[in-house]
Amino acid sequence: LQSTMSVEVERKFVCDADIQKQLEEIGAVCIGQKQFQDKYFDTPDFLLTLRDVWLRCRQGCWELKCTTVTKAEDRVGEPQKAELCSRYQEITNLSQIQLKVREFMKEGNGEQKTANQTHPVVHQDTPKTEGAENCPTGNESWLMELNLVCFAEFTTQRCSFTFGGEGDESGVRVDLDQADFGYCVGEIEVLVPKGEDIQSALRKIEKTAQRLGLSGDQRVQGKMDVYLQRYSPEHYAKLLSASIL
Repeated sequence: LQSTMSVEVERKFVCDADIQKQLEEIGAVCIGQKQFQDKYFDTPDFLLTLRDVWLRCRQGCWELKCTTVTKAEDRVGEPQKAELCSRYQEITNLSQIQLKVREFMKEGNGEQKTANQTHPVVHQDTPKTEGAENCPTGNESWLMELNLVCFAEFTTQRCSFTFGGEGDESGVRVDLDQADFGYCVGEIEVLVPKGEDIQSALRKIEKTAQRLGLSGDQRVQGKMDVYLQRYSPEHYAKLLSASIL
């Protein structure tokens, strides 16, 4: 299981009809298929997503993804390789998520009520049984308190592959996603414990992409890009203007 704080380094790619065969030919092993529903939350004025912060509930469990680099920093060092990959810190502990969201609220809204800043964290005293603190039993009062509303909801069918051994693809995962609104995308992903080497992950992703014959010098749209473009064009336009998407 991933830690409550790690960095997800990921490159998206366009799936073609032969992608599963290609993966198997380069030694990838299918580790299973699953379906999950995602609900994403933000304030009505998009306080979180305009900071490239993504709060979601996946199958009842909360996750917070915060960017680790700015778009300008992305272009330093190995520009082409870096621009094709995203890097997000992932937080999966509910108490840590709530504290972090409150920090962003405080930064982004100086007029927020003092009560909101000092309100006790929901479930803070719950015993930390694995997964229990992240899957609340319906107490979502903190969402209402912070004026967080669902702005996107969709279901994904995912088929996942990994590579065995200690070679260049060790630790690499490939997910093939089909969203229920008709968009298919692949993701090459490496999870890096916080503080460890990101460049190693970038090299592994680049190597896997080369072996799959992936080309192109532009980012491929993710599920959220396409969803917002279709169903929430105003939100999409604001994120484009802010260079988030």
